Amino acid sequence: MTFVPGTEQIFLGVFQESAKQIRAFSGCEYLALKKDMDKEGVYFTHSRWKNAETLQQYRQSELFRQTWAKTKVLFAAKAEAWSLKTEAEFA
Repeated sequence: MTFVPGTEQIFLGVFQESAKQIRAFSGCEYLALKKDMDKEGVYFTHSRWKNAETLQQYRQSELFRQTWAKTKVLFAAKAEAWSLKTEAEFA
C-alpha cells in the first residue's frame, strides 16, 4: 500500500485499532505490518490464514469493510494483494 504523503500516521492509527480484532478473527494465524526500507509511505500487511475459505470470510466481513473504507481513502496508488503458498522453509 502506498499512502499519500502526510497520511501515514492516520493509517497507523487505523491499523492499530483493527489489528487485535483481525488477529482474533477466526482463521487468522499471523498478522504483521511491514514498512518498505527504501520507499517512503509504502507498507505491507503480512497475514497467514488457516485456509483460503477463512481469508475469504474475513474479506467479506464487516471488520474488513470498515477497515478498508478508512484505509483506501489514504492511498496514493492502487493497492496490490497477493495470495502465496510456501514452497520451502529454511532455518
